Amino acid sequence: MVRYALAIFTSAFLLFGVQPLAGRYALPWYGGTPAVWTACMLFFQAVLLAGYAYAHVVASRLRPRAQALLHLGLLVAALGALAARAWWTGSPLAPGDGWRPVDEHLPVLRLMGMLAATLGLPFFVLSTTGPLVQSWFARARPERSPYVLYALSNAGSLLALLGYPFLVEPWVGRSAQAWGWAVGFVFFLLCIGACARDLLRRAPASAAGDAPADASTRAAAEASTAPPRPGLGPTLTWLALSTCASVLLLATTNKLSQDVAAGPFLWVMPLAVYLVTFILAFSRESFYARTPYSVGLIAFVVLVTYAHKEGPSLGLGWQVLFHAGALFTGAMVCHGELYRRRPAPRDLSAFYLWVSVGGVVGGVFVNLVAPAVFNTYWEHPLALAACCAIAFVGLLRGPKEETVVARTQRLLRGAMLVGVAVHLPALVASDLGRVRFAARNFFGVVRVLELFPDDPNQHQYALRHGAITHGWQYILPERRSAPTAYYTADSGLGLALAEQRRWRQALGLPTGLRVGMLGLGVGNSAMLLAAGDDARFYEINPVIIDLARGQGGFFSTLKDTPAHVEVVEGDARISLEKELEHGSRQFDVLALDVFSSDAIPVHLLTREAMALYVQHLAPHGVLVLHISNQHLDLVPISLAHARASGLFAALVSRENAGDAVASAWMLLSPDREFFGSSTFHTGPARTRRLVLRGEPEYVWTDERSSVLQALRPRARGRAVADPNVTDAPEPPSRTPSQSVAEPAVP
Repeated sequence: MVRYALAIFTSAFLLFGVQPLAGRYALPWYGGTPAVWTACMLFFQAVLLAGYAYAHVVASRLRPRAQALLHLGLLVAALGALAARAWWTGSPLAPGDGWRPVDEHLPVLRLMGMLAATLGLPFFVLSTTGPLVQSWFARARPERSPYVLYALSNAGSLLALLGYPFLVEPWVGRSAQAWGWAVGFVFFLLCIGACARDLLRRAPASAAGDAPADASTRAAAEASTAPPRPGLGPTLTWLALSTCASVLLLATTNKLSQDVAAGPFLWVMPLAVYLVTFILAFSRESFYARTPYSVGLIAFVVLVTYAHKEGPSLGLGWQVLFHAGALFTGAMVCHGELYRRRPAPRDLSAFYLWVSVGGVVGGVFVNLVAPAVFNTYWEHPLALAACCAIAFVGLLRGPKEETVVARTQRLLRGAMLVGVAVHLPALVASDLGRVRFAARNFFGVVRVLELFPDDPNQHQYALRHGAITHGWQYILPERRSAPTAYYTADSGLGLALAEQRRWRQALGLPTGLRVGMLGLGVGNSAMLLAAGDDARFYEINPVIIDLARGQGGFFSTLKDTPAHVEVVEGDARISLEKELEHGSRQFDVLALDVFSSDAIPVHLLTREAMALYVQHLAPHGVLVLHISNQHLDLVPISLAHARASGLFAALVSRENAGDAVASAWMLLSPDREFFGSSTFHTGPARTRRLVLRGEPEYVWTDERSSVLQALRPRARGRAVADPNVTDAPEPPSRTPSQSVAEPAVP
């Protein structure tokens, strides 16, 4: 029993433990977008389906000896693939640089191809273990129940999912994780070898279809009294219920990832909740009662509706709680009804195969169909509405002996389910009257809203990416060139540009600046540029680029600015790395406007990324980080990078006033005197020089980073209240005598 238990537990742990690690490798190459994880999930679901099909065919068609030899040969091939990759790339799981996307064409298919090449065969082998090894155990020890192994499999899966974001990701680098996983795979292979040896020693040599005469007679007698094989109707019901649960899982993951950050912390939580519902529903029928789960679904749908209306202002904990509750009750309804419609034991293998097919269909719908059909995240409210409809149908089936009061209560709950189901799509459509443009792609949903149409002075078009506004432009001709939002002249970016001009003018140098901007939005920051400036924007989303260039006539900032402007499409870090091969860009100001959304690209704020930015700075260039964020405190990590790079730091805070939106910009400069100028001590903005007190508590690197470390406690208040952050002494004003002449820019 021990060898089978170890094999089952280890396979489940490795199967679910490698999924977030694979997503972490892919995330930096695809802009840190939440769609990376849903694409990975599609791959995992498809391979899991293939593994179940393989186990079903092998266990039902081959003799025990043939099963053992075939599967051991497959295991050796998988181990060989890991060894070959380790020898070729230096890591058993890391994809080589050849898999870096060269353009944004078909990112989902390219990502799935990368996963297939890096871990496809080992993952496939692991996915076959549960059903296949349980069948081996039943053959070798027919007197014992194999269902305890199913419980061990679920325990291994949950342990891997819950342990990764809290115990592994913050403390163990990706390379160490990959090698540790490979060692675990070798241990798993040894366990399977022991199971195969036990099977060959104990199981009869007969084929799967062979049986003694008395057993055949007994089977024939049971078949004559067994219910008929499931037809098309039950099969489609299994498919629909499993598809609905899969869509709800992936849509909830998308929703949470786009509101905070794409990464394992918010990837594994929905998957763990989904797995728990599957465990509970399939453990025993009494764990699913229609009435309490219907009431719970109604309550959490109402809370999700409230969270949608509140938007980013609602605390992260409440958002996670509400969405997790809706996922739990909705998936429990789907899986509970699925278990109640399970077939006779002889058809269980087909039943589980169709459940797996439903998971893949849900993944295909979220990754491929929904982006092509919907211009916003319709699949989330539609999946919740479908769960309400499933619960409603279940409530229609009341017991035969039921009182009038009980029947009335049951129908009342059904009416409430219909009400919330109808209201959900209307919630998404509530602001469609203001939407003048909407588009959806791999990088999210982009909408242009027309606001204040009745007030000519405030009439504007605003760009929203998900729930976050990324700038606006007034329609009134005399106001179209006004800097707005986070990019006013007295914002951190505006002050950095002004100080660089003042200093160059004092030295008698040309005041034209070389400016780099990571993140485009509607191009509001271009309104801060002057004639003679040379600006280069880096933007990964082609829809945003087209809008900023004037598509649809909504925005004209890139056309109106007097500066020379270029736009580079693609992930900013990859683009800068390629440009560095031909020499530094020598930016006077390099601004990172990519962290104001609630979903931040972590790979753009690692130690390696910071070193790249410093290489692209001119000798007296300044690095400007826009760190306004609802949920993450990015001050400590910014200061840790500043110390490692030998830069001095100041936080420029601006409150809401007029056309300005409250913002926080971290300015990093190699010159201590940069922040001593009167530029930073007049006007409404507040400038504070900051340093770390002692060693940083954590440092983000490409190998190790976790948004858990940067979560902002609600009680902490403002970012600078971190006890590890303190004010630095005020420097003297920077004057020409304290600076050296700038070398010529090539």
